[in-house]
Amino acid sequence: MKKTFNTILLVMLLSVNAYSQADIHFSQFYETIILRNPALLGVSSDNFRVSAYFRNQWSSVTNPYQTGLFDCSYRINVAKSSSDFLTIGFLAYMDQAGDLNASISGIYPAINFNKSLSQDNNTYLSVGFTSGYLQYSFDPTLATFNNQFQGGLFNPLNPSNDNLPTPKFSIFDIGAGINYNRSPNLDNDVVYIIGVSGYHFTQPSFSYYNHKAYTENIRWNINGAFIKEIATKWAMQLHANYAQQGAYTEIIGGALLGWREKQDEQGLEFWFGSMCRFQDAIIPVIKLKYQNVGLGFSYDVNISSLQKASNMQGGYELTLNIAGNIPKNPTTYAKTVCPRF
Repeated sequence: MKKTFNTILLVMLLSVNAYSQADIHFSQFYETIILRNPALLGVSSDNFRVSAYFRNQWSSVTNPYQTGLFDCSYRINVAKSSSDFLTIGFLAYMDQAGDLNASISGIYPAINFNKSLSQDNNTYLSVGFTSGYLQYSFDPTLATFNNQFQGGLFNPLNPSNDNLPTPKFSIFDIGAGINYNRSPNLDNDVVYIIGVSGYHFTQPSFSYYNHKAYTENIRWNINGAFIKEIATKWAMQLHANYAQQGAYTEIIGGALLGWREKQDEQGLEFWFGSMCRFQDAIIPVIKLKYQNVGLGFSYDVNISSLQKASNMQGGYELTLNIAGNIPKNPTTYAKTVCPRF
């Protein structure tokens, strides 16, 4: 009976690990474009972007989630005289956690088309698509069972008499989104952004036992942002994102205040503010940017029921971004507006 219980418990833990890692999360969500909405690709005054991210979560509670991500994108004009743009992007990540090293690795190529809706101001409608290949795995050699303890001593050579599932499986994913962004005037001192996206449209089988009854739920996202120049060297940004997957929802949003050394030229920028993940965490954020390079840091202060175990500690997150124009032609690329962040 004890052996049977251990087997059931292990299978439950594998399922929990798989589902809890199904879609990775970042507190600096406004930076992870392809995972949030592929239609946000190219919504920028820069035509290329390279980014790296690292997140460490819940290290005070258990073997922590550690997530690394890399993405890049490049935008081109459809024609020299056109205000329309085509953007291609690529994202890769790895997520790992737990005593069995449960991990996810994924790649997501993406493409987006930005259609100009007005010649008098910067108004764009964007449609983006992405497809992903993901692999889930765990290390069965790290599992221990009661049968391997004899006389109170553990011997890994003792048979467990348990049949573990295949320690890995793969799925294919499809995502798509639409986004609308507008700046009422050519100075780009006010920008509105709103979009909707969905992922896992194929609802693939999601089980280490290849059980067809367990499938990946579709995840729906709604993204929004408002950016405004509020003084000669000051600007503010409001960001929000709503995600719904199966019975679970995530609401996160907040504000950033930024100071720029130079108003119209690239120089030193400093941003600070806070995000809030509803009923989960308060997230202070700072970012330093110089020329084309930005470095951001955030820390989750846990406020949910988990704080009794976490001591209000959540996780820290680092982001590195490099963006610019190749070739340098700011009058052309400034037609598509977005947060300078």
